[in-house]
Amino acid sequence: MSTSELSWSGWGDPAQATPLPEAITELLRSGLGVDRPTPVPDSIDQVTLTPIRLGTAPATACTEIVGAEHARSDHDARVRHARGKSTLDLLALRAGRPIAAPDLILTPASHAEVLAILGVCTEHRVAVVPFGGGTSVVGGLVPDSDGFAGWVAIDLRRLDALVSLDEQSRLATLGPGLRGPAAETLLAQRGYTIGHFPQSFEYATLGGFAAARSSGQSSAGYGRFDDLVMGLQVATPAGTLVLGRAPKSAAGPDLRQLMLGSEGSLGVITELTLRIRPAPPHRVYDGWRLPDFDRGLAVVRALIQDGPVPTVLRLSDEAETALGLARPERLGSGGDGGCLAIVGFEGTEADVAVTRTAASRVLEAAGGRPVAEAGEGWVHGRFAGPYLRDALLDAGALVETLETVTFWRSVRGLYDAVTTAVRDDLTAQGTPPVILCHVSHVYPAGASLYFTIACAQLPQPSEQWLRAKHAATAAILAAGGSITHHHGVGRDHREGLAQEIGELGMRVLAGIKATVDPAGILNPGILITPQSSLNLR
Repeated sequence: MSTSELSWSGWGDPAQATPLPEAITELLRSGLGVDRPTPVPDSIDQVTLTPIRLGTAPATACTEIVGAEHARSDHDARVRHARGKSTLDLLALRAGRPIAAPDLILTPASHAEVLAILGVCTEHRVAVVPFGGGTSVVGGLVPDSDGFAGWVAIDLRRLDALVSLDEQSRLATLGPGLRGPAAETLLAQRGYTIGHFPQSFEYATLGGFAAARSSGQSSAGYGRFDDLVMGLQVATPAGTLVLGRAPKSAAGPDLRQLMLGSEGSLGVITELTLRIRPAPPHRVYDGWRLPDFDRGLAVVRALIQDGPVPTVLRLSDEAETALGLARPERLGSGGDGGCLAIVGFEGTEADVAVTRTAASRVLEAAGGRPVAEAGEGWVHGRFAGPYLRDALLDAGALVETLETVTFWRSVRGLYDAVTTAVRDDLTAQGTPPVILCHVSHVYPAGASLYFTIACAQLPQPSEQWLRAKHAATAAILAAGGSITHHHGVGRDHREGLAQEIGELGMRVLAGIKATVDPAGILNPGILITPQSSLNLR
């Protein structure tokens, strides 16, 4: 597990990247027609940025709040805070054209300092982007800063403490700047875990998990991150919100839910109180091969609805199984057909044995058979997927992911609709794709679908992907799915959000923003479109 600084030009720690297997290289060449590597800048100095616009007065005032050593405007810092980690973000860094970047990066050490920064930026009309791990894959770090006097990034890495631990209530209060591994280490010293392990776990922060409604790979057992949040402290331009007096309350709408998924557009999370559990002493991960995707869907639905419920429950379709994407150690090696399910169990050794045995009976009754070492192979490589994306981009492929969620009655129809829409669009562009999918999260009422799409790049790959993504979004909405399950909205899904929740829903969001952020400085254009705010006023 890496805890290094996140790469400026791709995912994670460059030392962890591995070359593409020959089978994948051959698939790119013969199957997709990929034969031209994509140029990658040799150094961060080769990235061209737009000029700094921030005036002396707000820059000086903000610097005085945090101290000169915690205010940066150098080229390296600006590049590292300019973009997230979507394919569109990486393509922008590689395109050679000037990209927008924050003028000043501030690292406050307290809630009071964040409030003070927001006050200065409101006074001078400076756009503010809260920055956690920088792992957004939906354009969530690129505000609409035109019309503002500049752009400031508030990097929350110094808010990284375990503030308090309530063992009686099993709650931990933590700083939003803690990365996943650091938070787990602090809690493990006291015998506890959050149990939240998304693919971005090594680099994303607790504040980012909350702001984007993250969902981890152990969600079947622990729940989504928003299920774990019991309290929040939030700095807004209008003042402080302290939310969460009790586990549940009937004192009006739960205002915690306004901040969960708000993506920095309504406030800056400066403290979180999370539900924790004793760290499990025993963990086992199994692989099972199901005859086909339909029977696989049926058996994972049976497990989540009727039990026994595993901690981890995932299902790859036939294409993803054949390529070996769910098993990094077998990537490109082919398979024996069918669909691979990963089923994980955590708890005491006795509890794991009982649940594992009962789940095995359900899987066997559905025609499943164990796949030796598949579960352990998955868990050891489960954070490595983005490195493969980067290697494919380097080779000249266009590769990106999208995810959605719906009720069980619509899962198969949604899968077919998205697959057809993306394949038809990219084929019409002259770049027929490989489309892979897995069920990444399951609930008694429904499940999420996570698609990986790869094809040859056209000369304008960003436009190529945006066209395909538009077709996918239309298919998702028509099939009854949501435009996102755990990636968030950002810039990429703004139009889809407006279609999903309707004009009145967007006006409700704009009204809330007008209350907590009357000058509209917080992550402008992210989640809430400028048009919505303008129409309200």
